[in-house]
Amino acid sequence: MSGLVDRLGLLQIDSVNVFERSHYLPAFSRLGAYDKAELDRLTYGKKARFTEYWAHEASFLPLATWPLFRWRMQQFRDHSAASADHWSHANRQMLDWLLAELAANGPMPASAIEHDANKRSGPWWGWSDVKTGLEVLFRWGAVVSAGRQRFERVYALPEQVFGPELLNHEVSKDEAHRELVSRSARAHGIGTVKDFADYFRLKTVPTIAAIRELEEAGELLPVEVPGWGRNGKPGAAWLHRDARLPRRIDAAAVLTPFDPVVWERARAERMFGFHYRIEIYTPAPKRVFGYYVLPVLLGDTIVGRVDLKNDRQAGVLRVQAAWSEDGAPRDTAERLASVLRETADWQGLGDIVVAPRGTLAAGLAAEMAANS
Repeated sequence: MSGLVDRLGLLQIDSVNVFERSHYLPAFSRLGAYDKAELDRLTYGKKARFTEYWAHEASFLPLATWPLFRWRMQQFRDHSAASADHWSHANRQMLDWLLAELAANGPMPASAIEHDANKRSGPWWGWSDVKTGLEVLFRWGAVVSAGRQRFERVYALPEQVFGPELLNHEVSKDEAHRELVSRSARAHGIGTVKDFADYFRLKTVPTIAAIRELEEAGELLPVEVPGWGRNGKPGAAWLHRDARLPRRIDAAAVLTPFDPVVWERARAERMFGFHYRIEIYTPAPKRVFGYYVLPVLLGDTIVGRVDLKNDRQAGVLRVQAAWSEDGAPRDTAERLASVLRETADWQGLGDIVVAPRGTLAAGLAAEMAANS
């Protein structure tokens, strides 16, 4: 498990739990059913090997990666200082108080500091000043994650969580970008400037500079990929020297919307001819495919998408919709049914119910009925 996360470089965190929290899914997609407690021990436990920071959005990262974002922490500080209307200017006293609370009491979640319920703000729940302040300090690197309790982040001073070796590890911005691009390239195997930059949300100019240095060092090999350029022409890309083309790919998995395979939507279109947009924040009448739609990967092709809901109370995996892509193989429903049975077992659910919505729904429901 630890090796998988090290190879990926990060696991994106998302609060949506209609099916399963996003960070659990990349391991399931790649390894099959596993004990989630094992990943929890690595990310939440007292001997956690991972921490959190803003990498590709909020993410779990190997501990050694944290110093590579010191430049980003400084950028957040500089931006706050330069913005006259930034929340921190009017709430310096609150920030100082929060640091003092953590120093006196040790790691704490926001709820342990602020007992008042958050106030409703529009259609979404707003943050209290305590939560806002802790998140400002978290972005600055003045506080860090000490794991989570019931998925709520626990905040701590860096010295309460990290050892001196990590705390004292200073990395220049250029060196950090070079290492982050290197990790991104290893995770991709092959990619464009945009692909490598997006993985850790880097700017284009420093990403190009890092690519050139890695190219000179022989780690990245410049190539051209047919169809990756404009108007269907070959496009510039770089191949990592350790990348290998497997003889065959026999994957059968559903992918979280926040899986590195599909999170860069333009790359998903180039690699798989798969147009993908998450519709969680789209009003229900305007959704095309569903609420929490997971791409279906069979072999080296994305052949469909399913809108899944984990009905924990009823013990049912609900397939709210199932769609096939153009050119999907004839056995797509059969193979997807097998994947969904494994998924339901992993989630501890006793039944699978397929709603009659989508071009793949009827075939999938028939497969489920035939093997029930």
